Amino acid sequence: MDAGRPARLAVGVVSAGRVGSVLGAALGRAGHHVVAASAVSRASRKRAADLLPDVPLLPPDEVASRADLLLLAVPDDVLPGLVRGLAAAGCFRPGQIVVHTAGSQGAAVLAPATEQGVLPLALHPAMTFTGRPEDVERLASCCVGVTAPGEAEEDGPGADPRDAVGWSVAEALVLEMGAEPVRIPEAVRPLYHAALAHGANHLMTLVGDCVQLLESAGITPAGRLIAPLLSAALDNALRHGDRALTGPVARGDSGTVRTHLDRISTADPDLAASYRALAGRTARRAAAAGLLDESALHDVEKTLEEQ
Repeated sequence: MDAGRPARLAVGVVSAGRVGSVLGAALGRAGHHVVAASAVSRASRKRAADLLPDVPLLPPDEVASRADLLLLAVPDDVLPGLVRGLAAAGCFRPGQIVVHTAGSQGAAVLAPATEQGVLPLALHPAMTFTGRPEDVERLASCCVGVTAPGEAEEDGPGADPRDAVGWSVAEALVLEMGAEPVRIPEAVRPLYHAALAHGANHLMTLVGDCVQLLESAGITPAGRLIAPLLSAALDNALRHGDRALTGPVARGDSGTVRTHLDRISTADPDLAASYRALAGRTARRAAAAGLLDESALHDVEKTLEEQ
């Protein structure tokens, strides 16, 4: 196999969840041959039928035995046990490429497979998927966090040449799927994943809370009302950072912040605790960006403590 460009590979997918079905379809679109997948739930079987049509659904060990490239797209906490089980059953073979998609894990979790001669890779799409066909198109606009074996020693003396092969293969696979590879060192994978989860998952919670408050006040359509505002806020944050902060906290309008907390506490005390915590962080970020002077920061923080 050319280290810079994987040959056409027989791909096995374990399992056909939201991520596995999409990446399997993307690899198929790139010219690889998806030869088998595992799917247990009704939803997974439906995704496999939609995104991996005519691909036989088999147990994980049989999927592994048919694959040149085995894609393990299972939850982070499930992955170590799955790898150990497949290794114990002799499902891996030298020269096989084994890829997992768990965000918090690097290549080391694949050690039982690596000991049997596989090339271990961690490819985590920095994207949220629904498991629908349009997700394949979304890959073209996203990055994929890549961890290959030996990243920490890559440039040091005595580095294993196979480490460079690992990155080259990973990069080629990601580019073939239409995405952009980004190197994530093994040691920082958990923090990398925590950052993405904090941003994406908690953003959804924040938006949901916003919609809930508006609807509880009888304001509809809440989603349509806030969509342009939130889209602009996200764009500004990514373009300009903390200098783009606006609103009463960033302006030091303590009286407005007090009113917000009063009303939110009446509507939903738990949500008020979230507002207070985020407002405190916003005030400190605004001060660090030069938007709030020390006096205004003190007033905002005092207001948040009083409520």
